[in-house]
Amino acid sequence: MVHRSDPKNTDQPANSGPTTSPLARMLRLGGLVGRVGASVAVEQLISLARSGPSRKLHQAANLVRNAERIVRELGRLKGGAMKLGQMLSLQDAMLPPEVTGVLRALQRQAPPIPYEAVKRQLDAELPGWRKRFKHLGAQAVAAASIGQVHRGVLRDGRQVAVKIQYPGIDGIIEADLVNLRRLLKSLFKLFSDADFAPVWGEVRDRLREELDYVNEAENLRRMAELWAGSGQVVIPAVIEEASSRRVLTMEYIAGYTPDEACDEAQPQTLRDGWGAVLFDFLLGGLFQHRLIHADPNLSNFSFLADGRVVAYDFGCVKSVPPRIAKGYRELCRAALDGRWARLPALLAEMGVCTASGKPLSAALIAPPLDLIRRMLDKDEPYRFGYDDQLLRRIIDSNLSQFGEMKGIRFPHHIVFINRTAVGHFGNLARLCARAPWRQMLEARLG
Repeated sequence: MVHRSDPKNTDQPANSGPTTSPLARMLRLGGLVGRVGASVAVEQLISLARSGPSRKLHQAANLVRNAERIVRELGRLKGGAMKLGQMLSLQDAMLPPEVTGVLRALQRQAPPIPYEAVKRQLDAELPGWRKRFKHLGAQAVAAASIGQVHRGVLRDGRQVAVKIQYPGIDGIIEADLVNLRRLLKSLFKLFSDADFAPVWGEVRDRLREELDYVNEAENLRRMAELWAGSGQVVIPAVIEEASSRRVLTMEYIAGYTPDEACDEAQPQTLRDGWGAVLFDFLLGGLFQHRLIHADPNLSNFSFLADGRVVAYDFGCVKSVPPRIAKGYRELCRAALDGRWARLPALLAEMGVCTASGKPLSAALIAPPLDLIRRMLDKDEPYRFGYDDQLLRRIIDSNLSQFGEMKGIRFPHHIVFINRTAVGHFGNLARLCARAPWRQMLEARLG
């Protein structure tokens, strides 16, 4: 990745930041759009001459090839381009697992910018910041697509985490949006015939919100208030005097990293407890607060030895409309009651249906229902992460019924809700968590 404060300068270090030249980014994104679009068009033409298993096999292979193209290019660009890829990497509910598996590589492709660039950004955003800080670590403890995090100590001794936005990244993302829309539309056509415009609006709005650290600080305060009585979810406090639109300073709460938490050396009872907290964090956000922390990447959490979980990164927060929350509530109640045959009709009432408006076939939703049945078992709670055959059946079903899946219609509001739910199922699998899922769901439904 090349950072260019001067668009003519191409000799900057490869890890100094994202390409900022609008022309260079347009050409690279435009080229990627063209390659993906051409691949889609060719595949559609060739598929007319194929049938049955051969068509499905080639469609799946084409999806993976395009995902690999996207990872290579977006990983170099950072900004909105990389953030979009990271968002897509958690969209198991929309994309075939083979594609999200490739896209997850973007979660690991975010080298930090140099400390000198960080200090220049702080000088611009927080004049006199050196008087507020006793120490600011030179090495980033986390780096992502839009900014990076440094540990620090305030003059009064408080330990803090400082999230610093990359210089000029807001302009980069706005400049990227046109090409990102074309790219996502090309990818979307590979697996869905649904109306793309509302989905793009949802993704675009979340991207823009993540740029505004004032908005994220407000999300932190609101979430802290909503979860104050939980005793299990910890939301860091915002340090107002050391925050701005592009710098967010929060109290630092030491805990286990995701890798440490998921290590087999941790007692399984503790990992089970952390998994239960994450599951309840999802349920409470959906059914009680109708406000969801919508970036379930496990790196956005740390884990305390007493069983509590610290949640970070509230740039992506989804407000759940009452009608959508009601739909999920009715689906869950039907599942708890064993009214499985009712689920396709309930999904259709939410707007999840075929192109003609008919309910989805029972065969299409049967494999994921197997997982839900296992989770809601009254006698033995399901342990995530151990039943690879169950996941394989879901993947195989997605591929074998690709044609029907492509015709599914869905309300755009569920994009980030499903992303969060499926992302947390993946987190529970990493923790190999077992908990009384059924009783927890019953408690949240009331």
